[in-house]
Amino acid sequence: MYQPSYLNLLENGELEKRANKLKTMLENCVLCPHQCEVNRIKGERGYCKTLDKTVVSGAEAHFGEENELVGKYGSGTIFFSHCNLKCVFCQNYEISHCGIGEEVSAEELADMMLYLQKRKCHNINLVSPGHIVAQIVEAIFIAAKNGLNIPIVYNTNGYDLTDTLRFLDGIVDIYMPDIKFSDDNTARTYLGVKNYYSIAKNAVKEMYRQVGNLKVDNNIAYSGLMIRHLVMPENIAGTEKIMKFIAEEISKDTYVNIMAQYYPMHKANEFEELKRRITREEFLNAISSAKSVGLKNIR
Repeated sequence: MYQPSYLNLLENGELEKRANKLKTMLENCVLCPHQCEVNRIKGERGYCKTLDKTVVSGAEAHFGEENELVGKYGSGTIFFSHCNLKCVFCQNYEISHCGIGEEVSAEELADMMLYLQKRKCHNINLVSPGHIVAQIVEAIFIAAKNGLNIPIVYNTNGYDLTDTLRFLDGIVDIYMPDIKFSDDNTARTYLGVKNYYSIAKNAVKEMYRQVGNLKVDNNIAYSGLMIRHLVMPENIAGTEKIMKFIAEEISKDTYVNIMAQYYPMHKANEFEELKRRITREEFLNAISSAKSVGLKNIR
């Protein structure tokens, strides 16, 4: 049976050490690419608007994720409020932009993890974690001391600093980043941030260095990298370039979920090119672009 590597870090004291270090970094927060340098412990809010406690909008056994995460009992999904992106087409903007949710302590977050494990969930799936890495590591430390022993999934938008991701080496078992756009200028228009693709590429490389290709046992993932990509109307995401990057700079065996569920939400109707759903032809072209560069594990 697979034993998450964070249990080794718990045993040798490294998990507690990282939790303490990350917590002090909230006093001058540069944990995500925005580099806000605010003191979150003293109530200063940066881009993500989150202080020293996490805001959670829900925690449940979720069956809408990738099959390799869901299995029989579901993925133990914790949905975090706020975000370090401002996607104009966000389908959960009430949570990610407006911050609807309940503020919880590290101890309460740890209890959520243990509750989901008690429900026999196959993993702890942390959705939109990039702005609260410090709080998450502290909660994992507390939960691990109290019996947490299932894989951790880092379910991210891809806008992550490699320096911060290194703190998660040996803590996160499964990385599941989005790669949304293949051009920094295009991404700035629709995501509201600088250098998205440049940062996401480096982040995914670091994730792969840590965990490698996806590994499964009895059809349930326990370690590795899973990449998501949402196909956009008129191919404004630059799908071909993203697939080429994955094949050439990550691995042709990378698990890639090419998603067709784009729907115009939030401010999408302010952009002519975002007002409609994708066509079947656009989706099939995206699949073809992945196959043409030799990717072998397309979903």
